[in-house]
Parts: sequence; C-alpha cells; structure tokens
Amino acid sequence: MRLPNGYGGVVKLSGKRRKPYAARVTAGWHLNEKTGKVVQEYQILGYGTTKTEALQILAKYNDNPIDLSVMKLTFADIYERWSEEKYPTVSASNVNGYKAAFALCDAIAEKPFKDVKLDDLQRVVDTCGKNYPTLRKLKVLFNQIYEYALKHELTVKDYSEFVDILKYKDRNPNKYDRDRFTPDEVQRVWTMKDDKYYQIVLMLLYNGVRISELLDLKKENVHLEEQYFDVIDSKTENGIRKVPIADKVLPFYKNWYNDYTDSKYLLHTDDGKKFSYRNYYDSYFKPLMTNLGIEKTPHCCRHTCISMLADARIDQTTIKKIVGHSGAMTLTEKVYTHMDVNELIKAINMI
Repeated sequence: MRLPNGYGGVVKLSGKRRKPYAARVTAGWHLNEKTGKVVQEYQILGYGTTKTEALQILAKYNDNPIDLSVMKLTFADIYERWSEEKYPTVSASNVNGYKAAFALCDAIAEKPFKDVKLDDLQRVVDTCGKNYPTLRKLKVLFNQIYEYALKHELTVKDYSEFVDILKYKDRNPNKYDRDRFTPDEVQRVWTMKDDKYYQIVLMLLYNGVRISELLDLKKENVHLEEQYFDVIDSKTENGIRKVPIADKVLPFYKNWYNDYTDSKYLLHTDDGKKFSYRNYYDSYFKPLMTNLGIEKTPHCCRHTCISMLADARIDQTTIKKIVGHSGAMTLTEKVYTHMDVNELIKAINMI
C-alpha cells in the first residue's frame, strides 16, 4: 500500500535486530556539495518488530504530529533546561546535590528523552551503587525533570513516579554487581584477548577509569610512546589526570589507535563514530560478559583495578592518582605529591 505524500514511511534496517523496522518522517533537506543534489533528512519516530508495528507508530504520529526538534532533545538537554529555571531559586548545597544526582545518569544522559522509559530510570538506581539518602535525591531529580517536561509538553507520561528506591532503604543497591572480577574471571577475559571488543574490557581492567572517560577519550590525548593518556574532562576535579598504560594492554591501545585512521576517538564504532554508553553496554559489554558467564558491569572493571593495585601493595596515594578518586586526595597529597608518570606506569605494571 502506497502511503500519502508527506505521511512518512517504514524501512527495514540491515543486520540482526530485535526491532528491524523503523518508522520515519522527513525532517529536512540538505545540499550534497559533492554531487550537487538535494538530499532528504529523516527523523526516526520509533522501531517495530514487524512492519505493521512500525506503521502503527507512524499512524500515531500523523494523528498527533509533534515538533520534530523536541524528539531530538536528550535527557541531558531537558536537565539543562530544567536547571536553568531551578538553580537560581535554590541554595548552593541543593544545587550541588542535584548535580551529584545527575552525574549518576551517564547511561541515559545522551539518550533521546522520548526514548527514556521506566526501565532506564530504574537501571540507573539499580546500578549506581549509592546509599538510600543519595537515591532519594536522585528520585527527586527524576520527579522534577519529569514535572518540567510535562509542564512544557515535552512528554506525555511521568515515569519517575514509578521508580522504586524503597527496596534499598536498608542496604546498598546492587552490591553484587559492584564486586570485583575474580582472578578466574579475569583469566577468562584474557582467553579472548584477540577479539578487539574483549580488548576494551581488558583495557578497563588495567586502567581503572570510568567507562565514560574511556569512551570520551580522543586520540590526540593518547601518548603511546610515553605510555599514558590524559583524561581532560571528568565529573570530579581529581578525575583530570594522566592515566598510565600497562605493558600487557599497550598493544590493544595501539590496535584501536590504528584501527580507523579517520576517527578522532580511540574507541569507535565500525564507521569511526564515538560510542555512546548505551550502545557500548547493550551491544558489546553485556553480550561479551554473557558469553563468558560473567555477571559484571563496566564499573566493576574500575573496582577490580583498584582492588588489584591494593593487592599488589601499591600505596594509596598512587592508587588515587591513577584512578582519580573523587574527594580522595588530602591537602598534603595534593600540594606535595608530584608523581612522575613513569612511577604510575611502574605501579600499574605490578598487577
């Protein structure tokens, strides 16, 4: 059946996907300077497991068309808009509390707000590893962002009211997932070292960085000859640091650095684009761990690196320098410790 002009359409995407059919509408046009032809731009409305399901998404949109620019707004975009209104009206301590809560939302920050569902919000709670008072602040943040979104007609449903934090009232959430990899699990990952995506897991296990810090890392900040890289953007002051590259994983950094010469990011998708957290976690990390029978999160790699450094009797100041612990450095350590990166390399090579 031919759809009316301007109605939009449904396309089947390549590859193995759970929802291979995409409903899309025209979002604009641009001139291809190489060919001189005008090229159509599309906005994806949603995905379906069948063509019929995707057509239903398209029909709903045409029954109640919305501003396509709104559909592109991410969770972080809505947070920024809300904070511009909210922060001038509250105390500095409240602002800091909200900022700390938002820092826990890395996994959904760049996800289109329209695609954020209850399971996404609950996953942030379940995997952040924070205690109950912090979770209360996080839920308040969710509540206020959704209240703002409803008021400005940026959403039609408030998922935040269904987020469950009460189950963590007397215990630290997801403690199992925050445990370190066992030595046997680390060895299982090593057996897959020839796979470039398992190499990322090994890089995380032997650098102790936050997953966002590694996914954001640009090649210009990687110094292969000197064997370290610079974290230039972090959620904490101590997070801005030089991170040593262990001898045993240095070849993996070289492989990724040379894998796609046109990409500016060390880690990248097959077409050279930056990995989003959601894409990396859902499409790579989680399936890789399932394949090895390991139940861990990317944050567990950081926890494991810290534990291995401690097991190797590396002093706490050096560990703090390597992993950039938030608020961990004492005044004396900040002022009097001028640690050469070669010392950090020696330390990381102890594990």
